[in-house]
Amino acid sequence: MTSDDTARPGRNRSIETYSALSEGQTEAVLGLLAEAAHSDGQQAVSEQGRLQLRGGERPGVAHLLLSAGDELVGYAQLEDTDPVEAPAAELVVHPEHRGHGHGRALGAALLAASGKRLRVWAHGGHSAARHLAQVLGLTLFRELRQMRRSLADLDLPDPVFPEGVTVRTFVPGEDDAAWLEVNAAAFAHHPEQGSLTQRDLDDRKAQPWFDPAGFFLAFRGDELIGFHWTKVHSEERLGEVYVLGVRPGAQGGGLGKALTTIGLRHLAGQGLPTAMLYVDADNKAAVSVYERLGFTTYETDLMYRTET
Repeated sequence: MTSDDTARPGRNRSIETYSALSEGQTEAVLGLLAEAAHSDGQQAVSEQGRLQLRGGERPGVAHLLLSAGDELVGYAQLEDTDPVEAPAAELVVHPEHRGHGHGRALGAALLAASGKRLRVWAHGGHSAARHLAQVLGLTLFRELRQMRRSLADLDLPDPVFPEGVTVRTFVPGEDDAAWLEVNAAAFAHHPEQGSLTQRDLDDRKAQPWFDPAGFFLAFRGDELIGFHWTKVHSEERLGEVYVLGVRPGAQGGGLGKALTTIGLRHLAGQGLPTAMLYVDADNKAAVSVYERLGFTTYETDLMYRTET
C-alpha cells in the first residue's frame, strides 16, 4: 500500500475492475510499479501479486485500475482465495499523482468489493500508508520483518543433519508434487505461502532467477521432510532465504538450522555480499534462530485489516 492520502478532487477519475488484464494493461501496471519502486525504494506489490498480473484469469483475483483522464495512475489487486481469512489487497498510486485522493478512492473500492472484510499490505510501513489505513478504518494486525546479514564474513559451522537425512537439489517436474505437499503442511498456518499451487510453482520456475542448484531438499529415506529454496536478486546483488520449511513431525532436530546454513553457504559461494529473508515478527522462535545466525531487522512490512 503506497499512497499519499491527502484528499483533493481527482480529475476525471475512474476505477475499472478486471478479472484478467490485457498485455497492454499488464505492461502499463508494471511500468507504474517500477516508477513507484524507484521513488519509494521498494515494491508496493509483492512478488506473488506481480506474477498474477500475467497468465490470464486466476480464481479469486481481481485487478483494479484507476485512471485520471486517459492515464493509468493507480493500481490495486484483490485476492479472495483464503477460505477463512478476509480478502487480501495491495495498492499503489503513481508518485507524480499522489495527494489527490486516489489512494483513498482505491481503498474505498477495495472495501466495497470485499464486503468490508479486507486485509491490506503496506510494504515498508511508510507514514502515508499508515495514515491511509487509519482513514479507511483499518487496524494493524501483522508485522513481517525483512532481516539481513552480511555474507562477506560468513563463518558458520558445518551443517549437521539429523541421522538418516540426506540432501540434494530440486529436480523440476519430478519433485513438484512432493514439494507442494510439504510446503502446504509446513505453512498450514500461513495464508499466502501455504496455499501455493502447481500454477504458482510453475510461475516461479519460469522466472529468470529460478535456479534448481539453489533449491535444497532434505529426505529421510524417500520422504521429503524439509527444504531451503534460495533466490538471487541479480540487480541488487542480494541473496534470499526465499522459503525454508520443515514437515511437521520432523521439527526440533536441528534440520531447519542445517538447511539454513547450507543455503547461506550456497549464496555466499555466488559472490553475493548480503543475504535477506522475511519472517513474521510474532514468530519469536524463528526470529531468535535468525538473530543467532547473524541476521538483524532491515525493514518491516505491515498488514492492516477491517475489524470483524
